[in-house]
Parts: sequence; C-alpha cells; structure tokens
Amino acid sequence: MEYAKQKLSEEKVFKDPVHRYVHVRDQVIWDLIGTKEFQRLRRIRQLGTTYLVFHGAEHSRFNHSLGVYEVVRRIVDDVFHGRPEWNEEERLLVLCAALLHDLGHGPFSHAFENVFKTDHEYFTRQILLGDTEVNAVLKRVSEDFPEKVAQVIEKTYENQLVVSLISSQIDADRMDYLQRDAYYTGVSYGHFDMERILRVMRPRKGKVVIKSSGMHAVEDYIMSRYQMYLQVYFHPVSRSAEVLLNNILKRTKDLYEQGYQFAVEPVHFKSFFENNITVEDYIELDEYLLVTYFKSWMKEKDPILSDLSARFVNRKLFKYTNLNPEEEPGRFERLKELFEKAGVDTDYYIYHDCTSDLPYDYYEPDKETDKFPIFLEMPNGEIRELSQESFIVDAIAGRMKKDHKVYYPKEVLMDPNLDPALKAEIEKLLNNSGR
Repeated sequence: MEYAKQKLSEEKVFKDPVHRYVHVRDQVIWDLIGTKEFQRLRRIRQLGTTYLVFHGAEHSRFNHSLGVYEVVRRIVDDVFHGRPEWNEEERLLVLCAALLHDLGHGPFSHAFENVFKTDHEYFTRQILLGDTEVNAVLKRVSEDFPEKVAQVIEKTYENQLVVSLISSQIDADRMDYLQRDAYYTGVSYGHFDMERILRVMRPRKGKVVIKSSGMHAVEDYIMSRYQMYLQVYFHPVSRSAEVLLNNILKRTKDLYEQGYQFAVEPVHFKSFFENNITVEDYIELDEYLLVTYFKSWMKEKDPILSDLSARFVNRKLFKYTNLNPEEEPGRFERLKELFEKAGVDTDYYIYHDCTSDLPYDYYEPDKETDKFPIFLEMPNGEIRELSQESFIVDAIAGRMKKDHKVYYPKEVLMDPNLDPALKAEIEKLLNNSGR
C-alpha cells in the first residue's frame, strides 16, 4: 500500500488533559512522532521561564504539537470532510504541518534567539529538509513532500486555506496553546468554547470562514487571548527570569570572545558563538542541557556568570519597575549611571524590556499584511470581516498594548555600605516610575 495512505492496524491514542484524547491512525504521523527531532520537543517547555511564576507550567512543545495536530485532525476529518471546497488530498499535508510546526524551537526560545540571533522558523525548515529522521519519514511520502510541509509552515504554500488552519488569527495553534497554557498555569482566562468554533468553521476558496451564528464564540476566543497575554505571557516576573537567562547567555558569549578559560567549557555553544551552526548542533540543545551548564557555571571564577547562573537556578530574580524611556527621556540613563556608582555592571544587571501584542489585527484592503483576518459568512452568503460585525472586536482591533519594565537587583539597595544619598536618589527614580 502507498505509504501516505497506510493506516495503523489499531488506532493509537494519547491521553490529553485538554482534548481528552489525541487520535493517531496514519502511519506517517505515528512515524513522525517517533523521530528523535520530534521527541526532543519533550525537553523544550512550551512557556519558557513561566514555570518560575506558575509552578504548573511545566508542559512541553511536544504536548502542544500533539494538541495542534489533534485540533487540525478534528477539523479536516469531522468538519471539512466531504465538503466540495476541501481537497482530501491535502489532509496528510496539513496534519504533518500541524504536528511539526514548532520543530525548530530552541531551549527557552526567545532569550536564546535574542542572544544568538537564531530563528526557530529557519531551523524548522532545516530540520524538515536536512539529513534528519523527520526528513526521511516525509520523503517516504514523496520527494517533494518535505518542501510542501515547510511551505505550509512558512505560509508560502499555494493553497492559503491549508495555511490558515495552522497560521491565522483563529488557527489550531492558538486554539490549542490558549487552552493548554490556561490549564497548566491554573488560570481561567484562556478558556473559550472551541467546540462551538469548530462546528461553525467552513472551508472556502483560499480561506476558512466562520458562520455568523458563531460570532460570539469567536469574540470569547479573542478576549481569552487578550487576557492570557496580559496575565500570563507578559507576566513581569517571568520576564525577569528571561532577562537573567538572556544575560547568562550574553555573558558566556562575551567571555568566550575574550578568551576566558571556563572551568566547564561551553562546548555545545561554540558553533553558536562562531556563527557556524549546523542542524546537528542545534538539535543537540535542549533545556535540560542548558540548566546543567548553569548549575556548573555557578562555580565559575567569573563573578558575573557565577552570580547570574545562581540567580536563575535558585530563582533569585531581578525586581522591576514601570519605566518607559520614550515617555521619560533621561530617567533610564540616569538610573544606569547611579547603579554604576553603586558598583553594578549595568551591561548585565540593568535591563529595559518592552512587550507588545495586538489582540486582533483587522483587515484593511489597502494594507499588505501576512495576517489572516477572521471572516464571517453571513446568512445570505456574504463574507464580512469580523470587526465589521462585532462591536467588541471593533473596540480592540488594531490596538497595540505595550508594557515597559526596567529590571534591577534590589539587594544592592539593601547594602549597608551604600551611600545614603545615592540610595535615596536611586529609590526616588524607581518609585517615580509608577510602580
């Protein structure tokens, strides 16, 4: 039998706290799950440093990837099956893309990418097309199948209906991570009626539409996403841990370039320092390995690397204050000057961070964007963009929420030897920043 159409002799299921079960019948999907590149995702947390704030947030990108696959499987097997606008020949393609969409994420993704200028989307493509177990499985379907999967993930595949199932403003990726992250963090914000949304999704040429009767379920979904970003994804304490992580990697890179002799050599990072990273180097890294290095570096002679590593491992995080350098020109620079007088290396201990997100990006006909708006199908067949019909979505559409924080080591201000006048000026600047 043709490999693409092979079914398992008996359906395999993964017990899942969000979707109850993840169902696998296709031999290709089962083989992909068993590859070392996909199994690596068990060792990459879905929410990075958020486990240091919400102690239940230990779930992995493996969990999430299976969840996205299951949402897409339900859409194409239960909702789209038999509809003339849906091409059944693209079923396996979109299932593979859903399963593998996060394959290139590195350990503690955002901080890692920031320091080493890597791109998880680039490495997803390299893993899909390189000399990997994943590529070998995909090539058994057809020679061009790995490239097609990569195109879906990169949003360049010709049928944008397929792309929109995993990359749009109401896609399987978001529908899984909102519910999964809410479950594991223990918050109530990310819950919405996914069952209702799936029931009212319809395939149309080049896009997915939502029956207008399901608009309120979509509104609930968008508000859930908005609240999750404010309360979980942008949590200032999680960002403090990311600042530490960022600065540990930055210090390691700086020391390496200075010729510093490490007690524990960062051998797994050398290709990253020298900008000649291979796929093999990349997939060797996971969060277990990074934390092992951090524990070792707690004993390094370099006081900055040792201190930063100990802070991260033992959760001695930086404190923060609200401070937007754009609105308060000169305040951040003055704060850095004063901390330097207090003996603080501000390259590693004072950090300005800004986060931002659009809860919903509405459609503008004359504006080029790679974001898929959410379309409603009206009872008369007319297609309308969501914010044209929803007062709630229209109120928040296109509104960028930004949050500025400055992170610093609070214990410096507790040093009894610190000059009182210097301490008073620092505290005044911190307190005047709105926290």
